[in-house]
Amino acid sequence: MPFDLRQRKILIVDDDRLNVRILGGILRGEGYLLADADSGETALATYARFLPDLVLLDVMMPGVDGFETCRLLRQTYGETCAPVIFITAKSESDAVVQGLAAGCVDYLPKPFKGKEVIARIRSHLQNRILSEQRKQLVEQLSKANAAKNRFLGMAAHDLRNPLASIRGLAEFLREGAVGPLAKEQIELVNIIHAASQSMLDLVNELLDVATIEAGELKLHRQPHNLADLIAKSVAMTNIEAAKKQTHVTLETGGLAPVILIDAAKIRQVIDNLLSNAVKYSPPGSAITATIQADPGKGTYGFAVQDRGPGIPEGERDKLFKDFGRLSVQPTGGEKSTGLGLAICRKIVEAHGGTISAENLPQGGCEFRVFLSASP
Repeated sequence: MPFDLRQRKILIVDDDRLNVRILGGILRGEGYLLADADSGETALATYARFLPDLVLLDVMMPGVDGFETCRLLRQTYGETCAPVIFITAKSESDAVVQGLAAGCVDYLPKPFKGKEVIARIRSHLQNRILSEQRKQLVEQLSKANAAKNRFLGMAAHDLRNPLASIRGLAEFLREGAVGPLAKEQIELVNIIHAASQSMLDLVNELLDVATIEAGELKLHRQPHNLADLIAKSVAMTNIEAAKKQTHVTLETGGLAPVILIDAAKIRQVIDNLLSNAVKYSPPGSAITATIQADPGKGTYGFAVQDRGPGIPEGERDKLFKDFGRLSVQPTGGEKSTGLGLAICRKIVEAHGGTISAENLPQGGCEFRVFLSASP
């Protein structure tokens, strides 16, 4: 896409006035706005006032030479510094390397060739415009993402209480708090309870995502026995797993590592992986959780092996992404939001750890989490 480069500003720095006049004659015809300086010191002052879009900088000048001038510009203006093209009679590779190390983007050899000068300058100005547009787009997307996270957080927070109330009222009705219910009424109450629980799970996960993406995930690390933490999660999971005649077993291998973690957040990861293992394994399955260690790296973790269909070929890239649902379905009609594993990944990575998944040769899948023994 062609850009209108007229009125773009170019600073010419050269102690030879003839070179300044030649370049000025070439560039004015292109509609550029020009300023010039005859030394490195003057160039630095002129740059601050003129704020050019590109600098043509002579290498050999008395006082502060072109290399040092370029370095000072880069140090002063950082990523916003205009691209610098050296103008020099030198063509030796050492000079080219030295110029690139100083921060220049190109060389213009003397004597100047009009078409080459115009083509090189046009190319670098277009690159600068594209860079500016990308930066603006990133800023706009960042603002939009922050607004989205705020909206998600507010919506999830406002929805959570009424949903919890609906679920609680359904439980009161089911338990006969207002008198006995007919069979048909109990079925309707169970549907209301299940639907409100499913919606509450989604709202809680949306709130987690909004919190994490807004950079508000705060870890409160304390020493915790990883084996004890997993054992508690296994015990709770087995209560639900019993409905599918499924059982979860913990194998510690004699390991009971004490590591610095946010126990509530890591418990959330463990619960999610165990729940998924039950959800996607056939009824009557035996699921295994194991403590693992890599002493060489000073890391400890755990693995969960399920008996499900595994990760379908070509769908691995969806696994830990927001709303990344795979084609495989839960075996008991359970619901999935596609957010659980994405939240797990973010929590684990916030701890400086890793999470991965591999299909097992005998069938099923193994999820592994490794955490550093110290932060």
